Amino acid sequence: MTTDTDSQTKRGLPYALGAYTLWGLLPLYLVWLNPVDPFRLVAWRVLWTIPICFAALALFRNFAKLKAAFSNRRAIGLLLLSALLITVNWVAYIIAVQAGQFYAASLGYYINPLVNVLLGTLFLGEKLSKLQWLAVAVASMGIGILVFEAADTLYISLTLAFSFGLYGLVRKQVKVDALPGLTVEVLLVAPLALVALAVVPEGAEDFGTSVSMSLLLMGAGVMTGVPLLLFATAARRMAYSALGFVQFLAPTMVFLSGLLIFGQELVTAQAICFALIWTAVALFCADIVMKGRRRRLPPDPV
Repeated sequence: MTTDTDSQTKRGLPYALGAYTLWGLLPLYLVWLNPVDPFRLVAWRVLWTIPICFAALALFRNFAKLKAAFSNRRAIGLLLLSALLITVNWVAYIIAVQAGQFYAASLGYYINPLVNVLLGTLFLGEKLSKLQWLAVAVASMGIGILVFEAADTLYISLTLAFSFGLYGLVRKQVKVDALPGLTVEVLLVAPLALVALAVVPEGAEDFGTSVSMSLLLMGAGVMTGVPLLLFATAARRMAYSALGFVQFLAPTMVFLSGLLIFGQELVTAQAICFALIWTAVALFCADIVMKGRRRRLPPDPV
């Protein structure tokens, strides 16, 4: 990583920390919305994110940038793709939380930084060190264990990891600021949200069944829009592999919520998998620390 990359990371780090802290707290919010059908919940998240975006656009006077984004066909195509990817991610995450699969959700976001590293290598020209390749290999061993021992929840983890990894990759390619970009995304998927509300039957509760549930669904727009804005800002300011490093904060919070707050049982296969994933995380972090130390060392005398 160069000095320019270090400077970019510092500028993007506060946004990344804010995004991942809010995502780590999100399950605690979503459990209050368990009576709502997951597809309808995603639809309400999309629709209630729209006024949040427009309020922010008015506050920061960014409507000109929104208009410019809609006039850029390439940007619209990429933002439609990113919008569909994040919608898939939301559906998978809500299904996991409503089913009490906090470890599967947590594992997905532990795997995601390694997916980010691979995507950065394949598509952005970022190179992996030997230690990072070792981290990827160790993580793959953990995933392999779940393939044979806990495949019924592995699909959740892999869907979360790859949908969000690809979302971040696509978002990094769009030369549109975070706020107008998110606004375009939610506007593009709003028709799908309306169709979902029209055809998917209501669950035990929904918007309008009570004041508290209606307020919670409206608040889901805030819990959706704010971290995505922070993430999109960080993704444009940081190296993709460095952004993945910060993401370990969110799955740790989700894992601890499942273990300490919701009392989910940790089966043997999951425990072994997490041990291997955490080993991979340690290797990945050690590599970043060693690179940082080497950059701070004075050059050898000539």
